[in-house]
Amino acid sequence: MDTNNPLRFGSGQAVRRLEDEALLAGAGKYTDDVSLPGQAHLIFVRSPYPHARIISVDTTSARDMPGVLGVFSGADLVAAGVQPMPGTAGFKRADGTPGATPDRRVLAHERARFVGEPVAAVVAESVEQARNAAEAVFVDYEELPMAVDMAVATAPGAPVLCEAAPDNISAEMRHGSVDATAEAFAKAAHVVKLDIVNQRVVALTIEPRTVLADFDSATERLTIRMSTQMPSGVRDSVCGAIGLPKDKVRVVVGDVGGGFGMKTGAYPEDIAVAYCAHALRRPVKWVADRSEEFLSSAHGRDVASTAELALAADGKILGLRIASLANVGAYATGTGVAIQLLIGPWVQTSVYDIQTIDFHFKAVLTNTSPTGAYRGAGRPEAIFTMERLMDEAARQTGIDRVALRRRNFIRPEQMPYKNPMNQTYDTGQFEKVMDQGLALADWQGFEARAAQSQREGKVRGLGMATFLEWTGGNVFEERVTVAVKADGIIEVFSAVNAMGQGIATSLAQLAVDTFGVPIEKVRVILGDTDRGDGFGSAGSRSLFTGGSAVRVGAERTIDKARALAAQEFEAAADDVTYANGEFTVAGTDLKLDLFELAGKQPESQIFVDSTSAVAGPTWPNGCHICEIELDAPTGEVSVVAYSSVNDVGRVINPLIVRGQLEGGAVQGIGQALYERVVYDSETGQPVTGSLMDYAAPRADIIGEMFRMEMDESTPCKNNPLGVKGVGELGTIGATPAVVNAVADAFARSGLAANIGRLQMPLSPARVWQATQSA
Repeated sequence: MDTNNPLRFGSGQAVRRLEDEALLAGAGKYTDDVSLPGQAHLIFVRSPYPHARIISVDTTSARDMPGVLGVFSGADLVAAGVQPMPGTAGFKRADGTPGATPDRRVLAHERARFVGEPVAAVVAESVEQARNAAEAVFVDYEELPMAVDMAVATAPGAPVLCEAAPDNISAEMRHGSVDATAEAFAKAAHVVKLDIVNQRVVALTIEPRTVLADFDSATERLTIRMSTQMPSGVRDSVCGAIGLPKDKVRVVVGDVGGGFGMKTGAYPEDIAVAYCAHALRRPVKWVADRSEEFLSSAHGRDVASTAELALAADGKILGLRIASLANVGAYATGTGVAIQLLIGPWVQTSVYDIQTIDFHFKAVLTNTSPTGAYRGAGRPEAIFTMERLMDEAARQTGIDRVALRRRNFIRPEQMPYKNPMNQTYDTGQFEKVMDQGLALADWQGFEARAAQSQREGKVRGLGMATFLEWTGGNVFEERVTVAVKADGIIEVFSAVNAMGQGIATSLAQLAVDTFGVPIEKVRVILGDTDRGDGFGSAGSRSLFTGGSAVRVGAERTIDKARALAAQEFEAAADDVTYANGEFTVAGTDLKLDLFELAGKQPESQIFVDSTSAVAGPTWPNGCHICEIELDAPTGEVSVVAYSSVNDVGRVINPLIVRGQLEGGAVQGIGQALYERVVYDSETGQPVTGSLMDYAAPRADIIGEMFRMEMDESTPCKNNPLGVKGVGELGTIGATPAVVNAVADAFARSGLAANIGRLQMPLSPARVWQATQSA
């Protein structure tokens, strides 16, 4: 490679992340790394009950303790006019009435609805003083009947958790045709049915939620520094709750130690910190401890489904019927409901040519922490269900599982393809991707490896998942600003946000593509609502929307600079060419450096504010194949090989893409084998309240045979880069590939009748129990 060529740092190159040097040197700036003069600290008093009436909150003793600056209850915030959090706008109940949820107050008022819900906030000069005072706040509770389990919450005579939903069904949706699907099942040669649970999990970011709010009396502005994926959304929520105009609130985001969807949007705690800073006219910081994160951050998944597949004698799928209950917790949010009732169903038929469906999804209120976005957000649940059905259909029909998939794939010539949820796939070569996956995993050599495992007293299982996913959040417009400065720097601002995924590096590479300058001349700025608004980073949209916006913005900047250069040259703009940071005039020896041109401008810069949009979502897809070894006497499952081929469109940075795929797969394996949030059904108390009780995946769960490959042969047609979202793909493919491998091991052990008893997480105890006679 030419070391003098700036494009060696452009797209397609494995550029090391620009973010890493500071992080590895301990020079990162997370929210808790920032301390301000006069900074106070906030501690929350949280409900110890899953459901209780708040009789009174006595703050008298706490207010008189050393260092205490303020103690606030839910009643105080209601009296101050602080508004409830948004609910389930746009969704309906079965009778056509609006989706129902209790008002979620920033601090619980009159009723607490889950263990860990904030009831009061104590602000003091130090963390210890705030913690001591929080223990002196006396809350008089009257315990109420509760339900943390969906079966209990939906049973006749269940405690009513919201008056507008006497059946505890917040909202529900039906998709497809009941009659057409019933007809398809009536004429089917084979019907496959499974009860499937996607258990509740914790997002478990390395950096907990952290908020530092500061009120400037001189400007009457509130600046909130925090760990979030969506700074503009948080600002808007704070403004709406507290009653401030948007120009009076700024949200700034530094380094973020993981988000995984859990840090999208505003939490009650965020608004409480902002309110306290505004009320006390001084900086206030809150850093969640790990226990608070387990109790009150948004959990993921928690869906119980009955799924049925109707097939013709030749294996062609005739219809798909699914009924699901989704636990949305004590307060149904628009995001939590949409993920399970709408977004997951968008990909439910996946890569298969299925047009006849009957989906019935209900969002259930329970006395648990609300659920929300977690890596994949509805798509892992949907794909897990579909891929479990496909492997079970192969077993029951006797059709080879590869042949069954091949028979039902949507073909390239059917593109663009509209699925029964009215979603249009622009491109896809699903059979080609599967064939690459089979070769990478040495599918044909499995029997020899299984025989070797048998000689060692283990049962080897082989599982696969072929699938696609939707990305984009259906927010396709992005704004960027580009400033070419006289000091030799091109500064790019984007409203997409970093959260450890390396997006700043990828955006810088795209700027290098267009400007043709060394990457050290590009500075990417993210996370500041004063610099620009945007949706933020969620739904794997950062690169294909944000990156496309950078490409368009950079091209517009060069167009503007070309016109300015033409004026300097006294030439026609069409005769001016640009390459590698320099303008020239055709047929002459005239030259002008880009940064020199910027220095000639009134503000010593060439500035462009650019808004652009992509045409639609992307549909990345893949084939993931897992091999496990099962130790039947103990129930222990070990992942011994994992291979995947992933159609992610054009790859901007192979290192980053591979890291996203690998990290996502590890999280998916974690759900398959280890992770589960548990509430005690008798007391409503969380049993898995810390890392002492919650099993998270570790690096040693993956053996040496862990291969992730990318297929770039099918670029997306909906954005100018041809890229597809990649951040959640690995998670979506991993859970069904692992569980299908365990099911295969059961079948090879003569336990095919027990496969229906396999439910995640496949811990040794659960697997051993499933091996016992039904």
